[in-house]
Amino acid sequence: MTYHNPADAIWGTTLLYHEGNFASPPWRDFAAVPDYVPASGLDVPPKSKPLSVLAAIPAFNEGPTIGSVVLRAKQYAEEVVVIDDGSKDDTAEIAALAGAHVIQHARNLGKGTAIRTAWLFARERHPEALVLLDGDHQHDPKDIPRIVEPILAGTADVVLGVRWGKTSGMPFYRRIGKRALDYATAAATKNGLLTDSQCGFRVFSSRALRVIEPTDNGLSIESQMLLEAQERNLRIHEVNIDARYDIEGSTLSPGRHGTSVLGRVVTLISEKRPLFFFGVSGAVMLLIAAALGVILLQAYYSTRTFAIGYAFIVVLFGIVGIVSIFIGITLNALKRIAAK
Repeated sequence: MTYHNPADAIWGTTLLYHEGNFASPPWRDFAAVPDYVPASGLDVPPKSKPLSVLAAIPAFNEGPTIGSVVLRAKQYAEEVVVIDDGSKDDTAEIAALAGAHVIQHARNLGKGTAIRTAWLFARERHPEALVLLDGDHQHDPKDIPRIVEPILAGTADVVLGVRWGKTSGMPFYRRIGKRALDYATAAATKNGLLTDSQCGFRVFSSRALRVIEPTDNGLSIESQMLLEAQERNLRIHEVNIDARYDIEGSTLSPGRHGTSVLGRVVTLISEKRPLFFFGVSGAVMLLIAAALGVILLQAYYSTRTFAIGYAFIVVLFGIVGIVSIFIGITLNALKRIAAK
């Protein structure tokens, strides 16, 4: 999916209003969503019957592909909404002509904010299953029935599409980066490793819609939502899906994409599991200090020369390690008190 990870943010109240152009289809909204504040001004079409499956597609400059994705998604979902995240091309017009309800951001605010807008819309529509998928044809809408089935059957609250192994067609370097982010995400929770924590093709039940609160603005929102789901003991299932990698993806390079997500995931680990994060970091520092101390003593006994520089490094690592462990214990205690 083509996305920028915006470095700057606009703060203020949520503003949702009609475009006011009668030449535009009536199911298009123009939305400026600088912050995630629920707004009653969101134009939601009336629900004439219970909504089973709602497909939401965050999109940024997906004009060449969004129309076919919407048309194919409409074969398996009663309603399709496209969140046009400030596209400079005709993404919104094509999506509307294909039959999607379109909500436009006044500017590019990032994938996380687009998903939060989709979340707001879905809460107004109350579907049994909310499907999130990309608009660049990396995900195949024909997989919607399979990935939705556990939700509709009542056996899962969150279903993740899984792209794994050589058969997925994922380039080797992306498999390595994805797996690193999977392990980093798993480190933030005690519930174990998920096969594909970064896949944007996923489904949420009505219960998940109520209890999960997406907060991240950027690309790390996939990890953040899974952490929320695991913290609330939601049932998470995984379903193999097809994915394409012969098309243009993010405007960010894989390295920048991965490091930006990893940086945010590390922050989430420090927030969710402070004792683990700071305790392990402190223990590593103390081990390094001990190893350097042994080297320092060996050098002293063999040469009878005391290396002052090494001694300062040993002391520095030791102090940082002890302070880190102390911070972890303190934050963990505060977290437990706040949870009571």
